[in-house]
Amino acid sequence: MLRYILRRMANYVILLILAITGVYFLAGSSLNARSVYADRQPPVNPQVLDNMLYKWNLNDKTPLIERFWVWLQGVVLHWDWGFTPLGAAVNTDIATRMWVSLRLILIGTLAGVIVGVLIGAWTATRQYKVSDRVITALSLVIICTPAFVLGLASQILAIHINRWTGTNFFQFVGETGKYGDYWGAYVIMRLQHLLLPSIVLLLMEAAFLSRIQRNLMLDALGEDYVRTARAKGLPKSKAVMKHALRTALIPTGTYVAFTVATMFVGATYTETVFSFAGMGQYMVQSIARMNVHGVVAVTAFAGICIVVGAILSDIVVAILDPRVRLG
Repeated sequence: MLRYILRRMANYVILLILAITGVYFLAGSSLNARSVYADRQPPVNPQVLDNMLYKWNLNDKTPLIERFWVWLQGVVLHWDWGFTPLGAAVNTDIATRMWVSLRLILIGTLAGVIVGVLIGAWTATRQYKVSDRVITALSLVIICTPAFVLGLASQILAIHINRWTGTNFFQFVGETGKYGDYWGAYVIMRLQHLLLPSIVLLLMEAAFLSRIQRNLMLDALGEDYVRTARAKGLPKSKAVMKHALRTALIPTGTYVAFTVATMFVGATYTETVFSFAGMGQYMVQSIARMNVHGVVAVTAFAGICIVVGAILSDIVVAILDPRVRLG
């Protein structure tokens, strides 16, 4: 298995390098850092501006290939991903926002995956019953609702709950806020701020994944080997868990591995609505603020997450499906 994984990683790394290179040239030719200072009052001295942009390797008077080579040397030799048009270090921005996204995704998306798989598998065993129809309707409503609408609706509901209870249990503006002086107050405050956006991500992921898992389970329950196991006297619960669910989890494992990886930069709406300074929000801001190095750094981070997801997908499939051999 190790040889297989290393070979796959080599292929992914080559593709990742090509993707990052392409994004750099695309961003470098499309985003002009000089325009950030165009409307400054008082105007910035042209010579001073040139010197700053030269220092940050963002001057459009320097050939793009030369800027790319300087940037590449900084990344390879010093792990320096460059500077923004305002002189901030991209490394610092990414290091801060990466952990914000990590906390948000781990709680919300992973919980949504577990809930979605369980609900999808359960409703498949109760096809066309009242519980199945109700959960299907609720899932479709959540899927059809845009993320920012769901986020705003949850905030309105949380405000009403706070008023009814006379407390400030739900905190949903930013990552941090005021907290008391009792033991563990800081941790509880952080969890309060994480709760609502995590619930939104959980509902979105669970609603979508439950539909996928339900269809996969229905296909698996109709297979000959499940019917044969039932005909030989195997209890329904064991036939579902040991045979049908394991088979249905194979494509789900692939989907989840890639979904969790891409969600690190894909929760833009949720981060914006709840004022979480994560990777998705940083990507949007980088494009708007002509931050070439920020766009490339986020792309590289997303690419690394996808590579990790691809490797995990291969491993999960090999564990779930005994027919797969990675040697």
